[in-house]
Amino acid sequence: MQTTELAIRAARETALAHGITPDRCDILQNGSTLVLRLTDTLVARVVQDRDGPRQGTEWFERENAIALHLTKNGAPVIPLHSGLPPGPHEHLGYPINFWEFVTRIDAEPDPREIGLTLKKCHEVMKTFPQPLPRLAIISESLAILNDRSLFEAATQEMLRKHLQTSLEVLAAYPQQPLHGDAHAGNLMNTTRGLLWTDWEDTFAGPVEWDVASIIWNALILDEDHATVSAIREAYGPVDEIALQQCLVARAAVITAWYPILYPNPNADRQEKLRRRIEWLAAR
Repeated sequence: MQTTELAIRAARETALAHGITPDRCDILQNGSTLVLRLTDTLVARVVQDRDGPRQGTEWFERENAIALHLTKNGAPVIPLHSGLPPGPHEHLGYPINFWEFVTRIDAEPDPREIGLTLKKCHEVMKTFPQPLPRLAIISESLAILNDRSLFEAATQEMLRKHLQTSLEVLAAYPQQPLHGDAHAGNLMNTTRGLLWTDWEDTFAGPVEWDVASIIWNALILDEDHATVSAIREAYGPVDEIALQQCLVARAAVITAWYPILYPNPNADRQEKLRRRIEWLAAR
């Protein structure tokens, strides 16, 4: 049985085991994570990557805990599905969690709403009672570069130095729970409003990390300064030195993960990777 077929089976059988009968199987995303709509209201996320650096359910456990806290406290997020235990579940070797289906609307998010919703999430996450690993995605990316040869030697060493410096600099700033991967792809404009999703990378760090993550493409790749200004004005003041370091760290993290997430990148992704490396080399 092909990997995707087995992952679908794992999600369907887990739903059935908890009394929910799937009446459809719409594939919403098919990559290292498979996203399936199984009923009118039920969406399953299934980790398909059996060889990647993240194995087991530890990441989903943190994601579920932060998502439950955010939902309970009225933050603008896609909720876990209430018809099943939060899990995370694991079946046939696949980690799985289940979410409510939300209807996307065909309209670009208002940049001010992006800033306001991120600020709201940060305010709610301040009261999250569970400890989270500090600067985890930066440490994890550095470990990946130490374990795997993903780039030519000079680029690999440059990325390691940026990540190591970022760990040292950002450790001095106030730390709180963060989204961890707050880019536009993890933000959905829906009939319920603008909602954040995909909390798998949540960790403790300075809020400037999430701000840097949401503005990076607009600021560096698109040079869309109006959007950046609107997001930042709505979010409110941040530490400028921390923000600049987070912009560098974010670029280094995304670059380190590129060969893992996109082993066969198309021309557009190759160009974005080239521009990130050039930008980092100039820092």
